[in-house]
Amino acid sequence: MNCNIKKSFIIGVTLMFIGVANFLFAQSKVVMIGDSVAAYYPESFDASQTLPSLALLNEPKELGAAPDSWKEKVSFYSADKKNIAKIKIDQHTNVYGSGEVTGSLDRNGTVRKLWNTDNYGYVVDHALRLYQSHPWVLCVREDGSSFGVLADNTYRQELSVGDDIQFISDGPAFRVIVIERQTPQKVLQALADLTGKIELPPLWSIGFQQCRFSYYPDARVKEIADTFRLKKIPCDVIWMDIHYMNDYRIFTFSPKYFPRPKEVNDYLHAYGFKSIWMIDPGVKVEKGYFIYDSGTKEDVWVKNEKRETYLGKVWPGDCVFPDFTQPKTVKWWGGLYKDFMATGVDGVWNDMNEPAIFDGPGGTMPLSNIHAGGDGLPSSTHARYHNVYGRLMVEASRKGILNANPDKRPFVLTRSNFIGGQRFAATWTGDNRAEWAHLKMSIPMSLNLGLSGQPFSGSDIGGFQKKCSAELYGQWIALGVFYPFSRAHTDKWNSSQEPWSFGQKIEEVARTAISRRYRLLPYLYTLFYESSKNGMPVMRPLFFADFKDTKLREEDQVFMLGNDLIIVPKWAKNIKMPKGNWRSISLVGEDSKNDAYQPDIQLREGTILPLSNVFQSTATYSLDTLTLLINLDTLGKATGEIYYDKGEGFDYKNGDYAIIKFKAETKNNKVIIAISKAEGNRNLENKLIIVNIITDKGILKAKGKENIPIEIIKP
Repeated sequence: MNCNIKKSFIIGVTLMFIGVANFLFAQSKVVMIGDSVAAYYPESFDASQTLPSLALLNEPKELGAAPDSWKEKVSFYSADKKNIAKIKIDQHTNVYGSGEVTGSLDRNGTVRKLWNTDNYGYVVDHALRLYQSHPWVLCVREDGSSFGVLADNTYRQELSVGDDIQFISDGPAFRVIVIERQTPQKVLQALADLTGKIELPPLWSIGFQQCRFSYYPDARVKEIADTFRLKKIPCDVIWMDIHYMNDYRIFTFSPKYFPRPKEVNDYLHAYGFKSIWMIDPGVKVEKGYFIYDSGTKEDVWVKNEKRETYLGKVWPGDCVFPDFTQPKTVKWWGGLYKDFMATGVDGVWNDMNEPAIFDGPGGTMPLSNIHAGGDGLPSSTHARYHNVYGRLMVEASRKGILNANPDKRPFVLTRSNFIGGQRFAATWTGDNRAEWAHLKMSIPMSLNLGLSGQPFSGSDIGGFQKKCSAELYGQWIALGVFYPFSRAHTDKWNSSQEPWSFGQKIEEVARTAISRRYRLLPYLYTLFYESSKNGMPVMRPLFFADFKDTKLREEDQVFMLGNDLIIVPKWAKNIKMPKGNWRSISLVGEDSKNDAYQPDIQLREGTILPLSNVFQSTATYSLDTLTLLINLDTLGKATGEIYYDKGEGFDYKNGDYAIIKFKAETKNNKVIIAISKAEGNRNLENKLIIVNIITDKGILKAKGKENIPIEIIKP
């Protein structure tokens, strides 16, 4: 979308908002804080009002003044008690990012509000604000050179994009960080250096996952697990929502529905499943309830403006809320996970952590509430800490889970977060609806999260609110297996929404779709490893295939997984495709070109794609048999690689992993495939390598072993 589209609307909204008659220009200081990274400070900047940063890993060091050649300029204004930062952009610059937002991929001509909000069905404020805030944009100029802008500010903001980018904040004056690079990919890597990268997740967390609000009693959980295995539909995780609790008291189990939680977890583990259980921040006010009593004794609760413990209603009724700005709260909260995880819980779901409060103003705490702070965080109001409440919560949760299980990689899913919070938790896009529009919108939503530093995300497959039709579910499950985080979920008011709930036809659609994901696990896991090293998203916009090709800039019906695969949903129309000989591939015998549901998967020329067999869960994942799917380039060459480790634990940090390189070359009408270990101490330990080369005349096939080059004669 050209920046001039909707220009008049943006200008009108912005001028009305800031009160054009009384704005004041403020001088700024600009310093370099990294290689082609600048920080702008308004004249009225007071570090105590916005620092320490809860977006950045570390406070950056000033390296000197910006050179005269520095391209992007930031202007600061104040008006009507708002503080505003403005960055002029060239015509034909495409703007992306802004985190978890609805709408199209391209953010030009839009206004979004950065205020974490419980938004069931995306109906609050016309979905201009959702559960997370990412005050960040990625800008790609017409020639492909790029820059990113981060407003280092946790207060409520509005982000508008027209002829310029404006961050309009309710809070005090704030600094702005600008990253300049030659490519959008390099901008994202620089952002990751500033805000942090994900830790390598456990392998099981990238398998398919099944959820509902809620599965209970425990017999129903076992029934769901049994049915997956009986029907041979791969699945790794069953989720437990709030009905497992004793009257919604967190860190408890219902004596009626889940009297023996360890036995439930042991049962799931025996059949290759992991379990994830929800923990909300609201603590029921009830003397004798050990969480309430211990938290009260430690004085960990958020206070109101009178310095009295704040009460708000959530699922259990009257609740108190941990103040995660306090170090003692973080320690107390983390300690609660020891006994909880000892029941065999594998992962934790932090929900309702905007925080959502049923009787609070705007569905949350009063802005005048007080957070005590500590360990460098100042005491301040909820207006300052609202947008980072969820981010502080998941940091505390992750620490506690890691302390409880020091030999396992923690997995936390969160609904609320802030930019930089990808270091602590994966995310999903909240309570969407079972509608075609929400299915289609799920692609740009996850793409923009990836372009804002969060690579581990996905939308509720099938939609959470409203009943899903068989046709919609079939299309959604076929697409949703390619989300980085792949989980089916639905509300308690809806009918069953498991893969077999819509009849034999859709069950087979789901089985095929999920099996495709499991064949791709070697590739997907390698992408997560890459993300943990350099911050690149797993799910990428199509223009990443050729960032200088402007016709790809607005395409958001299709997307890439890594650099080598394009996913084309069946409903995508008039799509723009990158240059090159991208070939359609089949993973489990499906014919996607003639299939009504399965997206077409296209493989980049010059690529070797590693595939595993289909497993029912990652508990039996193995690379004993490895298939290499090859699309040679015009010179008859191709390359690829795979990252491989135990899939759990931290031994990989001490060298217990392998990066295996694949290389194909054509000599004298013969294709020679060489396999070599590039890094790590682990052996691939495969017994069989199957090679399939895609050609215009069909598939060329061969078999071999790791240490011996494999040769195929071209017909």
